[in-house]
Amino acid sequence: MATISDVAALAGVSTATVSRALNGKATVDRELVARVQQAADELGYRPNGPARNLRRQEAAVVALIISDVENPFFTAIARGVEDVAHEVGYSVVLCNSDENAEKESRYIDVAIQERVAGVILSPTGTTSSVDKLAARGTAFVAVDRPLPQQDSDVVLVDTRLAARQATDHLIAQGYDRVGCITGPAGVRTADDRLAGYRDALKSAKRPSSTKLVRRTEYKAAGAHKAAAELMSQPDPPDALLVANSAMAVGVLQALREQGVRPGRDVGIVAFDDAPWAEPVDPPLSVVAQPAYEIGTVAARLLLARIADSTRTATTTTLGARLIERGSSHRT
Repeated sequence: MATISDVAALAGVSTATVSRALNGKATVDRELVARVQQAADELGYRPNGPARNLRRQEAAVVALIISDVENPFFTAIARGVEDVAHEVGYSVVLCNSDENAEKESRYIDVAIQERVAGVILSPTGTTSSVDKLAARGTAFVAVDRPLPQQDSDVVLVDTRLAARQATDHLIAQGYDRVGCITGPAGVRTADDRLAGYRDALKSAKRPSSTKLVRRTEYKAAGAHKAAAELMSQPDPPDALLVANSAMAVGVLQALREQGVRPGRDVGIVAFDDAPWAEPVDPPLSVVAQPAYEIGTVAARLLLARIADSTRTATTTTLGARLIERGSSHRT
């Protein structure tokens, strides 16, 4: 394994210059930085992240605070974060906020007390406790949702566009009364998915009726109740856009209880391609979000932020992909 001395020898500079160049110090000439980087790339050298943090009295640990550890979407994000962090010697501590602002705040307090090197989080609701991280100078990156009133690195998915495309698909399949079950008001992803649904209705010159929309928690129980209410109306929807896979479980249960079959009776498209989505009968049409990529991109941004706290904040917006299956095709 290459050492910093090997890089210094190949680049023809001192080890101190290598350290400053790879840590982005402005005092190093650009030509020297390029020469050091080329030498490091040729040798496959990676800076010792844990050692660097220990010198700053930080733990070689990243805290990942996610909204729901049971949701496969967030599980995949966690795997992406861990894979990147592991490559450079960091450990990842997983925290589940449960969409609870108080829990999020407590986990941030713990992260500060334990001197973690950085934090990746999916912010809860419309408020966040990241001001405490900013005040201490702890690096942080937001995923899935932007941070309110904070200039920070963010990794998002264009879910408004994805929701519009999913609703367009249901309309194109001949469904006339398309409904939407989304998350709580004020949660960015829930608001965006509802907005995308309405964009599609407007484009198709379909009326947007509050009778066809329900907002509830991002959980199966809330979606079960919402679907039961919608399907019990005199003019129930004949298709549904569902905001995540946990909610889809509750929706499918409610439809089964009422003897309603997806595809044949009611078209269904849900966000997130959960492992069970294809094996069910009929297979569930989904909006597949690049969850693992969200995790890897966020981790790399965090590592860059740890190395250089003066970097300009960035917003990375990834695309989602509609996967058409039997639940959104009339049989």
